[in-house]
Amino acid sequence: MAKSENKTQATKVDVVDFIAAIEPDKKREDAATLVALFERVTGLKPVMWGPAIVGYGRYHYNYDSGREGDLMLTGFSPRKANLVMYIMPGYQFGEMADMLARLGKHKLGKSCLYIKKLADIDLAVLEEIVTAGLVYMREKYETWEA
Repeated sequence: MAKSENKTQATKVDVVDFIAAIEPDKKREDAATLVALFERVTGLKPVMWGPAIVGYGRYHYNYDSGREGDLMLTGFSPRKANLVMYIMPGYQFGEMADMLARLGKHKLGKSCLYIKKLADIDLAVLEEIVTAGLVYMREKYETWEA
């Protein structure tokens, strides 16, 4: 199987500049809060992935199909409709159901957690979710901290 590169790659775009350009003001404030939360939880500096994802760390995957590549360990994107958190192992492991029940108003995708605004959720529970995802990823995959 021919290898193809991931659509989403780490970039050299400055995270501070990206956050400063977010509109409206409330979305920018929520994004700045998430930068601080993810930095505190991960212990890592943020890196832009693609044009709109703030990512932390990196892991290498290798699927049975032969496809392999590198992606961020965790991150978020302040999209127009929602704040999207990327919890890479998804939400089907460990105590995730309990944490999600305590989180507040949200929707789920496979590895995406959709939140309209941070005021809708319990940030301490979000920290638990991010931490659980990191623990899982670090146990299962080869990871890099930069």
